[in-house]
This record gives sequence, C-alpha cells and structure tokens, in this order.
Amino acid sequence: MALAVCEKIFSLIKPAVESAGVKLWDVCFVKEGASYFLRVYIDKEGGIGIDDCTNVSHLIDPIIDEADPIDKSYYLEVCSPGLERKLTRPEHFEAFLGQKVKVKLYKAYNGSKEIFGKLAGYSEDIEIDLGDQTVKFNKKDISAVRLDDIDF
Repeated sequence: MALAVCEKIFSLIKPAVESAGVKLWDVCFVKEGASYFLRVYIDKEGGIGIDDCTNVSHLIDPIIDEADPIDKSYYLEVCSPGLERKLTRPEHFEAFLGQKVKVKLYKAYNGSKEIFGKLAGYSEDIEIDLGDQTVKFNKKDISAVRLDDIDF
C-alpha cells in the first residue's frame, strides 16, 4: 500500500514542486513509533533551505488534502534528501553513474553486508565497480543504495 500511495502522491505533487524551482527527489510514507510520516524529499542545485521546504509544504498540502490518498492521520515533512541520499528511482541511478556508493545487502557478499564502490550500471541489476572487479547485484538482494562520498 505505501509504495502505491507514494507513487500517486509523487505524480500529484510533481508539477507544483517544480513550479517552486526545485526538483522532487522522492516521496516516502513511513510509520515511526505510533506516528505516520509522509516525507517529501526535494532538491536543487546549491542545496535546499528551510524557505524551500516551507514554500513547497504550503504548495503541496492542499493538493494532497484534496486527493486524500492516505486513510490515516500523518505528519507532512518536506526536506532535503541529504548528502548521503538514498537512490531509489531509475533517474537517480542514471544521474549518479560513476559516483561512489554504499550498497546495503540483505545477505553478505564476501563476508560483508555493506559494499563500497562506484555505481557502474543500472538495469535489471545494479553494477558496482569495486576497483579490481565489477559485481552485479539483483535489486531484490539490496536493502538500500546511498551516495557515499559526494564528488559534485
């Protein structure tokens, strides 16, 4: 359910977010303790400030309220994806090909559940250049891919 809700909200709010001069990075709906959070991650060249978050929040709140895609009480948070941002969408992987990433695996590879390398490819599998070899991981075997050391 959460993934479908996030995709619906992503599509609904993307035009409004972009009209504010920022890029919609991702939308997540999560439960933390007894509370639910709808997190909208935005980005722009030079970084996101509190005014960007406030402006986008005011733009998207009525859009989400009108569509009413969530049947629970929740908190809306608009924030930056951060420097060690999580890569989740195909456009994220395409934009950061060649960048250093940290891959968290469900099962250990060569004794470790964390792999550090450069993002070498993205299709059915995620390819990581380890320096001496390139390895492929199936997406279902990966719990998260994050930027590790920003080169921008």
